[in-house]
Amino acid sequence: MIKLNVIGHLGKDALVNNVNGRNVINFTVAHTEKFKDAQGTQKERTIWVDCAYWTDRTAIAPYLKKGTQVYVEGNPDVRVYTNPQGVATGVITLRVNTVQLLGTKPVEGAANGYATSQVSNPTAMVAEQSHPSSVAPTEMAEPIDDLPF
Repeated sequence: MIKLNVIGHLGKDALVNNVNGRNVINFTVAHTEKFKDAQGTQKERTIWVDCAYWTDRTAIAPYLKKGTQVYVEGNPDVRVYTNPQGVATGVITLRVNTVQLLGTKPVEGAANGYATSQVSNPTAMVAEQSHPSSVAPTEMAEPIDDLPF
């Protein structure tokens, strides 16, 4: 078994397709690395990986947007073909077993360069609803066990 791990950014939004009654999420990940050549010149190389995630759990697809950083793991395959210019070309494809979101795409004007989402504190929300206003959420005697995570 050969396994490939890739960390990179999505080149375009993911597409959910139905093939023979099964769901597949198709997306492309670009991994860019910087290196110095033999003369000491700084160079950059980008490797594109076409990914196919066969799953019934397609809820992740809306989050797989262009520019989002992801970690994908799966079984690789190399497809060789001749392009319209007559040049033999190879493409790395990956049958994804695991996908994990690592970050959002860069946003201009954001303090750290990345978008942030406003998520309310579920512990504070539950504490405020179940206790009188005279008791602060941090003064709770027992932890709340029915959190959604």
